[in-house]
Amino acid sequence: MTGEQAVVTTTTEGNVTVVGLHGEVDEDNAPLLARALAQAAEGGPRTVVDLSGADFVDSSVLHALLRAQRAHAAAGGALVLAGPFHTGVRRLFEVTGAGTVFRMADSVASAMTC
Repeated sequence: MTGEQAVVTTTTEGNVTVVGLHGEVDEDNAPLLARALAQAAEGGPRTVVDLSGADFVDSSVLHALLRAQRAHAAAGGALVLAGPFHTGVRRLFEVTGAGTVFRMADSVASAMTC
């Protein structure tokens, strides 16, 4: 992966796991996202999914996020999606109506506490 940016990254800030998405994230990358979110659900009370670096996400990403939402709720944790959201990302949530299912924040900083 020389010269390419990772599509899915994971960092920890205090007791919050931040899973970042970068570029175009689709069915090829969705398993990486699903693994990162599953580990995050086991690791702490809050996971923030930073979508500000994602130009495009498809339905496989939405499926992984919905599955993670259920896992976090079952574990007593919170999953928060953070923007700002690019048009292609925002459109997926608008078209599917999934935006009402998730807790969403305008930035990672606000997602850390909302």
